[in-house]
Amino acid sequence: MDNVLAAESEELVRIAVTVATEAAELVRNARSHAVTQVDTKSSETDVVTAADRASEQLVRDRLAQLRPGEPVLGEEEGGATSLDGLVWVVDPIDGTVNYLYGLPWYAVSIAAQLDGVSVAGVVVEPVSGRVWTATRGGGSFLDGQPLRAAATTRLELSLLGTGFSYDHARRLRQAEAVNRMLGKVRDIRRCGAASLDLCAVAAGWEDAYVEHGLHRWDWAAGGLIAEEAGAVVRFPGGADDGLGEEATFAAAPGIAEQLRAALVESGFGKV
Repeated sequence: MDNVLAAESEELVRIAVTVATEAAELVRNARSHAVTQVDTKSSETDVVTAADRASEQLVRDRLAQLRPGEPVLGEEEGGATSLDGLVWVVDPIDGTVNYLYGLPWYAVSIAAQLDGVSVAGVVVEPVSGRVWTATRGGGSFLDGQPLRAAATTRLELSLLGTGFSYDHARRLRQAEAVNRMLGKVRDIRRCGAASLDLCAVAAGWEDAYVEHGLHRWDWAAGGLIAEEAGAVVRFPGGADDGLGEEATFAAAPGIAEQLRAALVESGFGKV
């Protein structure tokens, strides 16, 4: 990354931290009443709360003040139809079902992408207050401390994170693939927030993570954080590697190829 882009990315991540922290405070404080105002989206299990909408509106308003004229793509309101140039990608609450139930594993995720590639990413956890950050070529950090993906080289001793679709038929296919993977890894976790699973790979809390059907706002920030921590990362729409067009994949480098082969063998490319 050239010096001009590096300096710009540092400014972008600073702004993203400011805005995401404000949104996280709103989300945390609003929970008691926000979870009484719940709608559904793609299915009865795919929910959106009043806090999702309020958080995204706050982010949009603050970015309009701090970076006027720059387009925003958000989970709830959509937005930017082109990825050309600088676009902000926002998930106002990643892990809304966790939020609804009171599980603390949810986050506000903001990324700045240049021509569709993340150059700055921030994930803020409202409950713990943890702040995950990354800039392209500048490394990734948790509360200012540098991150590094796990050094594991043995797939059978690896902890794998994953997630499931809101579509019933697809969930069943994913469950069958997970069942076939259980004997090939140490264990499998399903935490319910893609951005935080990707951050967990960056921190070495999980050795790898794979999920199909994610949207850009799910992986734009967390994926950069994992990538800058040294994880092998693959985003939807990548080259054909047997995992299918919609796969998001992040793994410690020592197990990445073993894991990819095991996932394909277990049917993850067909879910």
